[in-house]
Amino acid sequence: MSPSRTGRRETVARHGQLRSPHPVSQFFKILAVCLAVVLVAGVGIVGYNVWSLATNFTDDAVALEGQEAVPPDIGQIEGGVNLFLAGTDACEPEYEQYFGARCTGADAGGELNDVNLLVHISDNPRRVTVISFPRDLMIPVPSCEQEDGSTTSAMSKQPLNSTFSYGGLSCTVKTIAQLTGQSIPYAAKVTWGGVIEITNAVGGVDVCIANGIKDRYTGIDWAAGTRNIRGLEALQFLRTRHGVGDGGDLGRISNQQQYMSRLANKIVSDDVLSDPGTLYKLATTAVDNITPSQSLTNPLTLVQIALALKNVPFEDIVFLQYPTFADPADVNKVVPNKAAADALFAALEANQQLVLTGETSQGDGTVVVEPTETPTDTPVDPAAPTESAAPVDPSTVAELPSAIAGQTAAEETCSNGNVR
Repeated sequence: MSPSRTGRRETVARHGQLRSPHPVSQFFKILAVCLAVVLVAGVGIVGYNVWSLATNFTDDAVALEGQEAVPPDIGQIEGGVNLFLAGTDACEPEYEQYFGARCTGADAGGELNDVNLLVHISDNPRRVTVISFPRDLMIPVPSCEQEDGSTTSAMSKQPLNSTFSYGGLSCTVKTIAQLTGQSIPYAAKVTWGGVIEITNAVGGVDVCIANGIKDRYTGIDWAAGTRNIRGLEALQFLRTRHGVGDGGDLGRISNQQQYMSRLANKIVSDDVLSDPGTLYKLATTAVDNITPSQSLTNPLTLVQIALALKNVPFEDIVFLQYPTFADPADVNKVVPNKAAADALFAALEANQQLVLTGETSQGDGTVVVEPTETPTDTPVDPAAPTESAAPVDPSTVAELPSAIAGQTAAEETCSNGNVR
């Protein structure tokens, strides 16, 4: 596969439509996709003992502050539904040796939400939009309930990744709901250790590196090319910031989105779907490594979410970066680009098909590549009549502002490493 000449695009890129996902894998594809992990669970395995798996899913379930009763059928939620997925840097004993000073030095202790994903599933037609929020996004934080029953004071400006320390998953969800104006009835969190285990469960993920990556902070020194990552390497790849793009968190986000897209394709491949042992291992591993909100612990709810995702084509699965500006008060932080964000959420509210006009990364972390699909061997008769495309209603399509970076699951990107 060859990187595009500029590594950027001015208009929407449809670089080869991949085959639509198999219905059985839907929940895996979206929720395991999302955080490279989160929510996968005993959900998309309708053919397996979902009830038995989901029993273990209730341990340590989190109550979301102000959570109203959730309808039993996801189809009854007008305008679709939102799920929030958090990836945290908990220093778990089995993995803390991989974190260095984070778990042994002055920064040891506490738990930060370093990956923040809002997954929007539209109503009809079904579309999926995964929005990544930068960890260093400076925003207002509402008053949050803590485990001991006390409440924190509202704050006018704090980094997003501090919200977990104020009130756990519920506080992070409440903050994102306040920022976006979205109702978020479902949520889950996974630790970096969980990412390792779930990546291992599918036999690793093949990622593309357009340029070599060298990052002394995560221990990466990899050449350009395709690399199957699992275990510690998966964690290194997802955490690397200095090794890709401009060395910032925005470049890291697009690098993580490449991983999510390729994980989606791996999960719907025959290597996973045709292997009951691998599929079941993935489900049980996800259940063991995910902490859900209480609203997600009903097996029926999980299955209905899976069914709601059935047959969503790859071009309608879109990974976006929440639009930002540099923070005038701190060059290492960012603040919301509210105009661009408002345009995005208006398009989601109207359930319009999203057209990407910006780059794949705000931080130059990825480049677009040509698809690796094998051309069909079926001969084409030049004299045969061709089907004309149905006219598109402009009201069903929304061109997003170029300030919003992202890619679809039908596109292929590669990490824009720092070794040229």
